[in-house]
Amino acid sequence: MGIDRRTELRQFLRSRRARVRPEDVGLPRHGRRRVPGLRREELAQLAGVSVGYYTRLEQGYSHNVSPGILDALAAALRLSDAEREHLTRLVGPVPSPRLRARGGGRPVRPGLRLLLERFDQVPAYVLGPALDVLAWNGLARALLADFPSLPPAERNTAWLAFLDADHRSLYEEWPAKAAYVVAALRQETARYPCDARLCELVDELRSRSAEFRELWERHDIREQYHGAMTLQHPVAGRLTLRYETLTLPDDPGQSLVMMHADPGSPSEDGLRLLASWSAERTAGAGASAGSGTRAAGTGAGCGHPHA
Repeated sequence: MGIDRRTELRQFLRSRRARVRPEDVGLPRHGRRRVPGLRREELAQLAGVSVGYYTRLEQGYSHNVSPGILDALAAALRLSDAEREHLTRLVGPVPSPRLRARGGGRPVRPGLRLLLERFDQVPAYVLGPALDVLAWNGLARALLADFPSLPPAERNTAWLAFLDADHRSLYEEWPAKAAYVVAALRQETARYPCDARLCELVDELRSRSAEFRELWERHDIREQYHGAMTLQHPVAGRLTLRYETLTLPDDPGQSLVMMHADPGSPSEDGLRLLASWSAERTAGAGASAGSGTRAAGTGAGCGHPHA
C-alpha cells in the first residue's frame, strides 16, 4: 500500500502545464488547442529538452533527472520554491523504510511535552508527518479540540477540518484553511509515499468529502509555516491569532506549532479568558472525578462544541 509516485508526478506536471498559457511565456498561440495551457512540445522547448525525454518524464520514468533540468522545468512552469521542492521529491528515490518510520512512529519526547505545558498563555501542539496531533497543551485543547476524547485517527488537522462540522465552524476563513491543509497533506505524500497511515487518511477524506476531492485534484503545493488566522470561538469570541511552525531537527517529521495574539489586542484578552476558563474547567473536572462523579458539561472540547 502506498502513494503511486509515477501517477503523482504525471498529474502534478500536467496540472502545472495547464495553468501556463503560451502567451505568458512568449510563445505564439497557434490553432485550436485540445488542452489548456502548454503542450508537451512547448514545455520541452522552453526547458531545453527533447519532446521524447519530457514525455517519458511526465509518464513517471524519472531516473537520473539532473538538477539543471529540474531548474529549467521549474522556470518554464513558473513553479514556486515549494513546488520545485515537491517536484524534486517526486523524481527522487523513495525514502528508506527506516527513514519513513521516523517522526510519526516515535513518541513525543518527555522534555517537549513538559515545554508545551509551560506555555500556559500560548496554545501549542506537536504535529506528525500525516498532520496527526501527537501532543498538545491545555490551551490548545480548549481552543481547537478536546484531543484526549477523540480516537487517535481523528486527532488530525485534516480529518477535523473536513469531517468535523463543529471544528470547521471555528475558522472564519475556512476555504483558505482547507486549501492550506490539503496542500500540506499533498507535500506529506511526497515525503512519505509508503506511509500506510497517510494513505489511509487520504483515502478516507477522498471518499467522504467532495470538497477535499476537489482540492486534492488541483495538486496545489504551498508552504505556510507562519501567518495569521481568525477564529470564532464560543467561549473566547473572535480571535485573530498568529502562528509559528518550528521543525524539530532531532525528531524528523515532527513540528511544533505555537499560536499567539498581538500584545494589547482584544484577542490577547480573549486568550487570557480562555486560559482561565480552561483552568477552572480542569479543576472542576478533577474535583468531580475525585468524588466519583463527572462534572456537568465536561464533554468534548472541554465543554465547548468545537471538539
